[in-house]
Amino acid sequence: MKYAFLFVFLIVLTPNLMAQETNLINDKAVDSLYKEDQFYIGVTYNLLGKKPSGLSQNGFSSGFHFGFIKDMPFNERRNNAIGVGLGLSFNSFNQNLLISESEDKIEDFQMIDDGDIKFSKNKFSMYMLELPIEYRWRTSTPSEYKFWRIYTGLRIGYVFASSSKFEGTPENVKLSNINALNSLQYGASISAGYNTWNFYVYYGLNAIFKSQAKVNTETIEVNAIKVGLMFYIL
Repeated sequence: MKYAFLFVFLIVLTPNLMAQETNLINDKAVDSLYKEDQFYIGVTYNLLGKKPSGLSQNGFSSGFHFGFIKDMPFNERRNNAIGVGLGLSFNSFNQNLLISESEDKIEDFQMIDDGDIKFSKNKFSMYMLELPIEYRWRTSTPSEYKFWRIYTGLRIGYVFASSSKFEGTPENVKLSNINALNSLQYGASISAGYNTWNFYVYYGLNAIFKSQAKVNTETIEVNAIKVGLMFYIL
């Protein structure tokens, strides 16, 4: 998986060696082989789907995403394209699932209820190298920089670091590199909007945790849902 991300990284950053053609529109030189939206920056509110009984979210769970996408138009008008890129994604989830570790380094999962455990903060975080693959439709032209767009596709993420943090009683708990997290995270995404403002939704197609993560005997099959805004930069 690491080598696959490296291969894509080399592809998207390889300079375009094709000669650029220019035409005159309204006495201005324009690039007839133009491309769009090479860089992206996004902010999301993160939700947990497929929650087991007793699991709830609290506080604000945030996500930050940025990267580069190689835009590859495939029709003469150049308003249809395939985008392949590479980026970073940072995500946190505030909820009431306590992740702890026994003396023999076995991870344990416990639902925090209204009993003896009191807490002010409880969250887990994932830091991912992300590979977006998109079909891109827009109303752009060589001279029009404000246009409608709909980009949809898949995002494949490799979790290179993770952590959990609990602040409460009877003691604070901090863990790093959670073994029960799936290192491969993937899901469907869509962003749509006009000009700068674009609504963004991601729906995880696989579980955040491995099948070994259980509360009592119930497998924790939660998936990630991200809703927010995506900004594109040429």
